[in-house]
Amino acid sequence: MSLTGRLFDSRRGYRLFQAVKYVTYLALCGNVYLFLREELLSLEHTFTGGLALGEVIQVFAATIDTAAWVILLLLFELETWVLDDEQIRGWTRRALHWTRLLCGAAIVYAFTGYLAELATLQDARVLAGFDACARAAEGWSVLVDLDEYLPLAADNCAALGADPLRIGDFRIVAAPQVLDAARWLAWTDVINAGAWILVVILLEVEVRLQLRGNLSDHIMRINKFLKAAVYGVLFLAAAYWGCAGDFLDFWDAFLWLFAFIFIELNVFDWQHETTHGG
Repeated sequence: MSLTGRLFDSRRGYRLFQAVKYVTYLALCGNVYLFLREELLSLEHTFTGGLALGEVIQVFAATIDTAAWVILLLLFELETWVLDDEQIRGWTRRALHWTRLLCGAAIVYAFTGYLAELATLQDARVLAGFDACARAAEGWSVLVDLDEYLPLAADNCAALGADPLRIGDFRIVAAPQVLDAARWLAWTDVINAGAWILVVILLEVEVRLQLRGNLSDHIMRINKFLKAAVYGVLFLAAAYWGCAGDFLDFWDAFLWLFAFIFIELNVFDWQHETTHGG
């Protein structure tokens, strides 16, 4: 049995470990749908005049990002657990390589979407003398949280105060404190997405060097130190989402960190078997 398997006292415990791992992966697939639903609802209040091709990533950054990461996660699972090193040859290796490149491109593309959303939130100006309650029937929307809006109406207009902020060229207004909170969440999205890009780079280095037989103890120690720092940033981002009450982002961050515990165990087990055999 593999090193990971020997961490458990019984085959039943080992099967439970495998079941929890794949249930986690399945839950992450479900998050793709949850983000898509959230972003479709957001689209009803943002690009109401039509969505240009270059604006797709700003609207659907989380959906594209999560979908690409799910595929990348499954690729890591194949390479570090399901397939033997001898099977990762020829067309199989090329297929994995090109799929990974496409996923990597999608993840970087999604990162630009997070940046664009942050830039949009930073582009806000005061609407001096804007009577929100008098304009409630004119099709304006109110920002209530990051990517969450409500139609401007009699029951929410007073909360905007005397000088609300207009976001970009959208017919969206926000109270200053709500906009500040949304900006912090947008910054967290950017930092989190950037940290995950670093994770995949570090794992890629490990996997590529392992397949070539060039993964030295020195490189492994450096990689472990760097990954510990990056995972620390990811834990802080998850904690911030939890404290800010953003359940979906917190839940997604928790699942991803949990999923990558399995990937790290896979890599550890793979390296152990390669170095010590069986």
